[in-house]
Amino acid sequence: MLLTKNYLKDLVYKVNGAAIEVHKALGPGLLEGTYHKCMVHELNLRNIKFKSELIIPINYKGLEIDANLRCDLLIEDSLVVELKSVENVSPIHVAQLLTYMKLLHIPIGLIINFNCSHIFTEGQKTYVNEIYESIA
Repeated sequence: MLLTKNYLKDLVYKVNGAAIEVHKALGPGLLEGTYHKCMVHELNLRNIKFKSELIIPINYKGLEIDANLRCDLLIEDSLVVELKSVENVSPIHVAQLLTYMKLLHIPIGLIINFNCSHIFTEGQKTYVNEIYESIA
């Protein structure tokens, strides 16, 4: 499959649609793990391929380090998704997502915060890196 910006934008749209459906059913105020389980179910219902709780390898100068880093969702090996249920997404959450994108060599990431009134307008934000910039 050829990775294009249009493909990635469509993938973000599909994942946001799944998150909106989960949020519509449950609303804000639950623990992140609950939303995670529901997102896994919703992605399966929509036939979107993903990996859940993916362990992220770290290689430092030839040394494999088990840092117990886990990506919430890796969608179609092209999109890193971090799920949150917090009052505010903080800079450390963004740094976490960007680091996961770098370590996994993924061009685009999405933070979805279920602790909000509306996912589409305030609960999700997309991030890209230099890999994304090099894609047509």
